[in-house]
Amino acid sequence: MSQLVSDVTSILNYKDSKKEAENERQQILADMAADEKEKTNLVKKTLASQRAKYGASGVSGNSMSTGAVLKRLKQETEQPYEEKKSSNLEKLKKIKVSKPNLLQSLLDKFDDLIS
Repeated sequence: MSQLVSDVTSILNYKDSKKEAENERQQILADMAADEKEKTNLVKKTLASQRAKYGASGVSGNSMSTGAVLKRLKQETEQPYEEKKSSNLEKLKKIKVSKPNLLQSLLDKFDDLIS
């Protein structure tokens, strides 16, 4: 009887762990989507601000140096978000739930009975 209780408990714990892992995955994905939206808005705002400064100072937007500055500015603005994104992807890869091995458990108990 205790084996049955142990097996049922193991299965219930697995189901709970699986639900928790799925909830954690969903939260990470939601955070990543929010970060992506925030990053896009920040990049647009930063680039618009820089373009306005260039326009106010009379610098043409077609020059190579202006394009290089805007590209660098975009990369600098995106960098923290890219680092956070890669960190979140690593977290997603690490979320695992191991299934209970009921057959192995039964074999172990069977071995105990025979010995």
